[in-house]
Amino acid sequence: MPGDTVLGEARNSTTILPGWRGWWLSADAAWRLGPRPVALFAWHRLRLAIGITRYALPDRPTPQGPFLPEAGAVPIAPRDWHGPFDAKAHALDVLARPGADIRGLWEAHRLAPLLTLAQAAARDPEGAHLNQAEALLADWAAANPPFRGPGWACAQEAALRAMGISLALALLGADRRLSPGARDLLALHAARIRATRAYGAAQDNNHPISEAAGLFICGLLLGRARDQRAGARGLARAVARLVSPCGAFAQASPSYHRLMLDVLAIAEWFRRRHGAPSFGGALAARAAAATHWLGRIMAPSGALPRIGPCDDSAFADLSGLGAGDARASLERASRLFLGASAGLTDDPGCRALGLTTAPATPAPQATHWRSAGWFGLAGAGGARGVLRTGVPLRFRPGQADLLHFDLWDGNENLLRDGGSGAYLPPPGFDWWQAMLAGGLGHNLITFDDAEPMPRLGPFLFGHWPRCRAIPDGAKTRDWRGNRHARRIECRGRAWRVEDQVGGDFRRLALRWRLCPGDWQRIADGVESAKARITLTADAPFSLELIRGWESTAYGRVDPAPVLELRAQRPIRRIFTEIALPKMRLG
Repeated sequence: MPGDTVLGEARNSTTILPGWRGWWLSADAAWRLGPRPVALFAWHRLRLAIGITRYALPDRPTPQGPFLPEAGAVPIAPRDWHGPFDAKAHALDVLARPGADIRGLWEAHRLAPLLTLAQAAARDPEGAHLNQAEALLADWAAANPPFRGPGWACAQEAALRAMGISLALALLGADRRLSPGARDLLALHAARIRATRAYGAAQDNNHPISEAAGLFICGLLLGRARDQRAGARGLARAVARLVSPCGAFAQASPSYHRLMLDVLAIAEWFRRRHGAPSFGGALAARAAAATHWLGRIMAPSGALPRIGPCDDSAFADLSGLGAGDARASLERASRLFLGASAGLTDDPGCRALGLTTAPATPAPQATHWRSAGWFGLAGAGGARGVLRTGVPLRFRPGQADLLHFDLWDGNENLLRDGGSGAYLPPPGFDWWQAMLAGGLGHNLITFDDAEPMPRLGPFLFGHWPRCRAIPDGAKTRDWRGNRHARRIECRGRAWRVEDQVGGDFRRLALRWRLCPGDWQRIADGVESAKARITLTADAPFSLELIRGWESTAYGRVDPAPVLELRAQRPIRRIFTEIALPKMRLG
């Protein structure tokens, strides 16, 4: 994620805090993060300060093609590889002057069309696809000289791009006989990954997994045993730390869980293809558990809840299903880590990788499940709910979404999260972060119109709440002493949410973010053809159907209906009943 530091983003916070409080909150966040990520980040900053990192990324000659076997470049339309960023700036200086969200630009630098062209060239060797792929690589290399410009600014992005280039070479049968140009290109990417590994490890998210996998694959193809071993060890360590035995990922985001699993799948495929030793440790078991976890939370259509940070990554999308459909990701991971199919038996991406069809994975039978940070329930007719519990809260929350509840009826995300909007919103749209990542963006209770946690930066909050598991739910206590316990009950097609609150608050607001639809106000709630939602409480309250906002795709924010309950003390209990339509027989 752009600018994603542990403590270094406090200066960019949109919240104005007194100097002493800013330092206090930073100290609080450092204590909660723990000594390991803080020490790693401090080491990274020290290396920057004394010039070690910059020394590792000197100006080097631009690699020259041909990059692909038996290819000749053809003219292609000019591309904007730099956006508003300085094309000549050193990689370590690009994010020091952020003028826009770099996420979309980095997506272009991942070179996803290269895989499409490589697949087409493998199917049709006589066509122009191979030359077009060569032209794309040549254009990128010429426009992005080593370690200059935004394309080199992030080691994780370099790793993902290197993995994509390597996969394209493998699809063309050229990963065992690299051209000089391809060798030079991958060697530069390996150097970029190595230069800031402490920074990546400090993040405790997708960074260390992607970077280790990228270094492993570069070392494998280049025949550099040191990089191969370092990448394999780093990958095994990162997975053991960040993926729980239950399969949950440290980064509480189904979207980033999918990216993590895609990266592991490609790394494992390359390991098998080149006959490298197994990664060892807990990687195989954790990857299998993570595959089960994704299948448990995914809709039949392949859609994922937009809980937590979500940037619509679709890495190594050989099936062409896109960011909104994770079925191919699950199928690929299932064949590699479970030895079974997830139901997409004729997946073209698996076919391109030579992954044979396997027996289908048995559908999970449990109606209730728990994993690190999550609690899920399954109802009748394909309905299912997931509660973001934060139990245990070992890693930093990416959004203020603890106790958020998502409810799905088949492929319909009935009660939903607000999404992410953008990590660095366009000028004039700073309100996106508060509206979507803050308390307003989730199905939960806020007290006294205050944020559940003070924001220190785009990806860092202070004063994490205390989280505890309770039967059929979870409870939190925030830094002001406000308490919230949420229990979920499902009986067939009827769902019930009980919210119990306490503390020295004056007023509260409960919000249910609804899917688009013809919602009509009724005396005690709302109804549509999709559901009837009614609320009761042990004290008077007001109820209103208001306009909120949601992000169903990265960089896009649209109006969304929100049912909002407001009440004063001494309210203690609120009950929400959700009646789904009866199942049709036959």
